[in-house]
Amino acid sequence: MTKEILIKNGIMLTMEEDIPVLENGALLVKDNTIAEITTTNTPALNTGDMEIIDASGAIVMPGLVNCHTHLPMSLFRGLADDLPLDKWLNNYIFPAEAEQINPDSVKKWAIHSCCELIRSGTTTCCDGYFYEDQVAQAILTSGLRGVAGQGVLDFPAPGVPDPGKNIEHAAEFAEKWKNISSRIQPSIFCHSPYTCSDHTLKQAKKTSRALGILFQIHVAETETEVALSQKSHNLSPVEHLERLRILDEHTLLSHGVWVDEKDAAIIKKTGAGIVHCPKSNMKLASGIAPVPMFMKQGIILGLGTDGSASNNSLDLFSEMDCAAKLHKCAAQDPCAVKAVDVLTMATLGGAAAIGLDHEIGSLKKGKKADIIIIDCNKPHLVPLYDPFSALVYQAKGSDVCLVMVDGRIIYKAEKNG
Repeated sequence: MTKEILIKNGIMLTMEEDIPVLENGALLVKDNTIAEITTTNTPALNTGDMEIIDASGAIVMPGLVNCHTHLPMSLFRGLADDLPLDKWLNNYIFPAEAEQINPDSVKKWAIHSCCELIRSGTTTCCDGYFYEDQVAQAILTSGLRGVAGQGVLDFPAPGVPDPGKNIEHAAEFAEKWKNISSRIQPSIFCHSPYTCSDHTLKQAKKTSRALGILFQIHVAETETEVALSQKSHNLSPVEHLERLRILDEHTLLSHGVWVDEKDAAIIKKTGAGIVHCPKSNMKLASGIAPVPMFMKQGIILGLGTDGSASNNSLDLFSEMDCAAKLHKCAAQDPCAVKAVDVLTMATLGGAAAIGLDHEIGSLKKGKKADIIIIDCNKPHLVPLYDPFSALVYQAKGSDVCLVMVDGRIIYKAEKNG
């Protein structure tokens, strides 16, 4: 049994509707769980031998959830910038992956990315890539919580030279990791409707359902993809997936840039979640996802960085700032997407999108102790009128001074750092 930890005197941002902020809060961690969250002046919390963390001048909040990334792709950060998606992917990334991706490189760069995530306050990531066994091991070793999705394509891919065995390979991976650690949830990640046949999509989803795991897919990322779907199926990508019975509450749709109101109604009806990746979409000029429409429809929304080859950062604080401002500008409305909206996407919304909101995403008694502390004693965080606003528009990943996952401190900044 691990030592109890008491975090006190901080501004507790719970992300719960009933009590969103505790100005002078205290949070007790027992084993890997939040045992109590209340005010610092509650005597019952002082139960004797425990580690006490004084969070005076700091914000205590749930760890961030990065709902869409490709961890090993930090290897390709800056390799091919300022290109449209099709050229970036086909002329540079796919050839580079064929040449450089192997079990050793995947594990090395996945660990590298995990370090970046931890240092910038992410406690849970949702990954999709190849050699995912090595990625899952990297996440586990780093101390993070993660969803690890084995990539599926209908042509030879790293680790799966025979595309005819893509579902079999993904199923073996998922079976292996289902019970290794409570911090790792396996998943199947079909790259997209245009790189996977209808048969592959249906079989992958059937396997995901049978195993009770998340199914991930890139959807409607570019206007070209939508045009191709209309030409091939006379349906939008979302309509095509619905016809194949792919969409349900255990389906995660990444990007959703070119989604109209009809598509959004289908997504809402099926209970699928969407991951918004604004910086990647901006960098590749893919477009602007209709996030205000998603919010109005009540669609489950998470936030993701995408891989650092197309971002080129895994810092969700930067992503939040970008998301809020992008939609204000696009709608010419400063109220279009507010700070609290994107902070929800990066915490409780993201947890819901990957099916873990019963465990993480908010500071609540009984949930897992995935917690970060932000040092507000920085010039750019003073004064602090509104913690939601400060975190989205002022804070940086480098302001994170403590990261706890599953009740264990995995990062603590040096006093002089």
